Amino acid sequence: MSLHISTASRLNTVEEYYFSTKLKQIAQFKAEGIPVINIGIGSPDLAPSQKTIDALTAAAANPDHHAYQGYQGIPALRKAFADFYATHYRVELNPASEVLPLMGSKEGIMHISMAYLEAGDETLIPNPGYPTYQAACSLAGAIVVPYELSEKTGWLPDLDALEARDLSKVKIMWVNYPHMPTGAKANLAFFERLKNFAEKHSILIVNDNPYSFILNDEPISMLAIPGMKDVGIELNSLSKSHNMAGWRIGALLGQSEFLNPVLKFKSNMDSGMFLPLQLAAVEALSADANWFKQQNTIYKSRQKLVFKLLDLLGCTYDQAQSGMFVWAKTPNNFSSGYTLSDQILIENAVFITPGGIFGSQGNEYIRISLCAKEEIFKEVIQRIKSKSNGI
Repeated sequence: MSLHISTASRLNTVEEYYFSTKLKQIAQFKAEGIPVINIGIGSPDLAPSQKTIDALTAAAANPDHHAYQGYQGIPALRKAFADFYATHYRVELNPASEVLPLMGSKEGIMHISMAYLEAGDETLIPNPGYPTYQAACSLAGAIVVPYELSEKTGWLPDLDALEARDLSKVKIMWVNYPHMPTGAKANLAFFERLKNFAEKHSILIVNDNPYSFILNDEPISMLAIPGMKDVGIELNSLSKSHNMAGWRIGALLGQSEFLNPVLKFKSNMDSGMFLPLQLAAVEALSADANWFKQQNTIYKSRQKLVFKLLDLLGCTYDQAQSGMFVWAKTPNNFSSGYTLSDQILIENAVFITPGGIFGSQGNEYIRISLCAKEEIFKEVIQRIKSKSNGI
């Protein structure tokens, strides 16, 4: 008889990631011969630049490049991130002390939570928002306090309403602009207000910024605000902007006072990033505006097809949204995005993401990923059209 070992109570604060469970269901459907089309998950289907791939293969062929690496990333990678921020965001960073490469920004969310949060601390997370914020903070033992976002406020936090709360125990506020899942953008004026809010209430702001180059003509970093480094840090990633999701390369940017505790935790969790990946990332970060323009031409064409699909479903949406998803409100004859998502999956063998997985404020919405070729979206449109008694 096998041992019964109880699991840690901290696991009671989280559930298996929604997409993990949904992918199992989709795999089961496919095993039964049902050809499910998945347009719900944001896993880029485009490739990194050829120069990036060439840099990886060349570096991997060097027998001296397979040893353990340092925890702070190689100097060339830190400089590449700093140069990237200077070129595209007009933000000056010291590569020696203000750039901490990560194995993906999702790792950074967990590391920040573990480095700063403990039992009794409160953390503000967006509703709707990326589920990992809540999971990481809960696993760290903190009390999660959602703040509501809505269409009425352009999916920006109501800072005046937040100030009416007791913020005395809040240590971190998570923000994410351009926002996932809604595609809403923030401007520098908002970040200026956010900086003042953080100063007043002694709250560390963490901005998760992986979507700023996708269908967005004016990429910004909150670190461009004078004085923001005194109250905030920023996560960024090559996963979406450079089509390198599986490579797991990101960075935490900000002053060393805030980065050093994260490094202390991180150094106990990994043994450094594979050197050829770092060298290839250096090449990727040298991409100019033309690279992003080419990517966005593809995404814009796909977005137009998604808009046609949403029109067919009777959904409403903001055509000015950015990022690699389209966020849309479900028609009134559906009780929630879950209902619409389930119906399309069962009747049309198409998976789209219900907005409710991102928080209660997303219950009336759905999210569609742009990470599929145009012919896939055309096939989805045909499947919906062919179901005359369907949606």
